[in-house]
Amino acid sequence: MKTAIGLDFGTESVRALLVTLDGEELASVVVKYRHGQILSALPGGTAALPPHYALQHPTDWMESAAKAVRGALRRAGIGAGEVAGIGVDFTSCTMLPALRDGTPLCLLERFAQEPLAWPKLWKHHGAQAQADRINAVARERGEAFLKRYGGAIGLEWFFPKMLETLENAPAVYDAAEVWLEAGDWFVWQLVGGHAADLPRSTCQAGYKGMWSAADGYPDRAFLEAVHPRFGNAVTEKMPGRLLAPGAPAGGLLESVARRFGLRAGTPVSAAIIDAHAGVPGAGASEPGTLVMVMGTSSCHMLNSENGPEVSGVAGVVKDGILPGFYGYETGQAAVGDAFDWLRRLCGQRNFEALAAGAAALPPGADGVSCVDWLNGCRTPLMQGGLRGAFAGLALHHKPEHLYRALLEASAFGVRWIVEMLREGGVPVRHFVATGGLPHHNPLLVQLTADILGEPILVHPSKQGPALGAAILGALAAGEFQSPGEAIRAMSVPKAGTARVYVSDSGNVPKYDALYTEYRRLGAFFAQSPPL
Repeated sequence: MKTAIGLDFGTESVRALLVTLDGEELASVVVKYRHGQILSALPGGTAALPPHYALQHPTDWMESAAKAVRGALRRAGIGAGEVAGIGVDFTSCTMLPALRDGTPLCLLERFAQEPLAWPKLWKHHGAQAQADRINAVARERGEAFLKRYGGAIGLEWFFPKMLETLENAPAVYDAAEVWLEAGDWFVWQLVGGHAADLPRSTCQAGYKGMWSAADGYPDRAFLEAVHPRFGNAVTEKMPGRLLAPGAPAGGLLESVARRFGLRAGTPVSAAIIDAHAGVPGAGASEPGTLVMVMGTSSCHMLNSENGPEVSGVAGVVKDGILPGFYGYETGQAAVGDAFDWLRRLCGQRNFEALAAGAAALPPGADGVSCVDWLNGCRTPLMQGGLRGAFAGLALHHKPEHLYRALLEASAFGVRWIVEMLREGGVPVRHFVATGGLPHHNPLLVQLTADILGEPILVHPSKQGPALGAAILGALAAGEFQSPGEAIRAMSVPKAGTARVYVSDSGNVPKYDALYTEYRRLGAFFAQSPPL
């Protein structure tokens, strides 16, 4: 039996999925990170972190992955020799500074209590001022790369976070010999090699690092215009070779193989962004299918045969998701995170009572409206500093009214994204949902179908990104001739295994009117910065 392993690194944990090359999922093991999200104080420290900081511990990634892989092998009852390849997906932009031997700076004693020496999680929002400056300089200079990102670079991206360190912790910036995405760092630890040859993912570089195959990274003149000491960021601090997801990054090191319970030399794929792995994992090998990867945040990706520039899109990268297509990325910065925030705010132990109460309410949540920007607006406004809001509240309203309004607002955000793509000339014909939320929150999927007026297929795999990563591992091992062949073999749903949510025709016109109100509220709050 030949299998592949998909390692899916999320915000709180890593999942190891063991799957056969015909798509049978043999075992899935999740291991939480020992330090979780570092949000309040550094390990061993007492000083409080700023509220917009979100960091992680790099040793958690290796430790948790090793436990997850060993657990999956044990649960499936197979040997190391039956694993053909390994694929890796990772949150992005999660990034870190390191030495040329790969040692993260935060593990050095002199930087252990310097927050900006630690890996910045994707949701770290400390670089708003730096993102604003990068955007302003790019617009002033007429930089062509802005058009690939709908006219704006996000504060969660690679260069704003690097610039944040240069300005706020210059000693860390000076000591950093390598800046890289966490997914690239992890793959580098698996396969080894000199820094000059470390495997960097074109997916991560293209969507979060302002890179393109035609033009490369932003040039030195632009970076120096942003900050006089920033000109060396690419030439001196970003070594490596760029590889597409599914391309072999190298073979598993002997030391890592022993730790993971695998065979040394097992092929490892170049990394991919976690949400983007959901596209092959959802069985979407053709253009025009919007794959909605719904989790802590949501990313909505689509492949297109043409590549028109669309204002507000988070990124369009040729061959960025699958070879032969232009890959469009859009997203919402807080979805599952926002739902859990509301649950905790309302003192609920779980979602059962909230969901039951919300499902019994009519469209519009009895007059309660919501703007869902609780972690900023990613698409289409690309403004991480925006705030969310509830409106129309009265004394008789209960937690379920707030919850339904938040669910509807999240679905309205998806509709706005779809309209933006279609108006920009990008066909959107079909909808597939994957990730954790579609399986745990059927009300969200039904509301989204009603608000879109379109059917939504929920892929039967509960581990869409992990399955996509495993597909890339199989490709890196040479088990398939093309991504399409691998997707058709490993992830296209078998008859009767996928659930389809059909829109309620009676609710569609009601939601058309409510969507207009959502857009009106959004326009107001987008122009009214918080005090």
